[in-house]
Amino acid sequence: MGKAIITNEVIRFLKDLKANNNRDWFADNKKRFKEVQETAKFFYNALNDRLNTHDEIEKLKIFRIYRDVRFSKDKSPYQPHFAGSFSRAGAHRRGGYYLRIRPGESFIAVGFWQPEPKDLLRIRKELEQDATEFRSIIGDDKFVKIWGSLEGEEVKTAPKGFSRDHPNIDLIRKKGFIFVRNFTDKEVVSNGFLDAVDKSYKAIRPYFDYMSEVLTTNLNGESLLN
Repeated sequence: MGKAIITNEVIRFLKDLKANNNRDWFADNKKRFKEVQETAKFFYNALNDRLNTHDEIEKLKIFRIYRDVRFSKDKSPYQPHFAGSFSRAGAHRRGGYYLRIRPGESFIAVGFWQPEPKDLLRIRKELEQDATEFRSIIGDDKFVKIWGSLEGEEVKTAPKGFSRDHPNIDLIRKKGFIFVRNFTDKEVVSNGFLDAVDKSYKAIRPYFDYMSEVLTTNLNGESLLN
């Protein structure tokens, strides 16, 4: 199939789908969908191969374009985007990668979106004890140039059991610990998009390595893995 590229036709189709998000239009354009879906799948699999040269990926999940509208006020039957996630292999590797292709709203994301309660508490306890290394990693100039600032929902004051006056409360109040990088349509369809995404994913490793260490040890640094 050649080089892995998100083509202009992928963007055009998704724009058309957003403007005509109904089953009749989709049925009339099923052939177009199948073609752009193959292009997108090829790209995601190529990215998976790239990731496996510097990480170990257990699973690539490409999400279905069909929406579950049973409990949603929005009854549009289709997602006007392609999206996929990459799960790291092994209990000692934490964090995950995500890519969404959507006209005008494409982005990659990494990190810990909704940590399990025990993981969230462990992260908060670590940051309560000492956030020096954490701040050094996410504040590195090269890191910030690619990923910007830490994102994620947070509580308004302080989580239960933590002081609102703690010097690291800006981190402790987080409920998620993610980084997001946005891409324009021009960047998405460029020949260098695959390289740019892979380079960004590679740059997150110091953060993943730190968080993986935290989440697989107790506060004394003793391993929690069997």
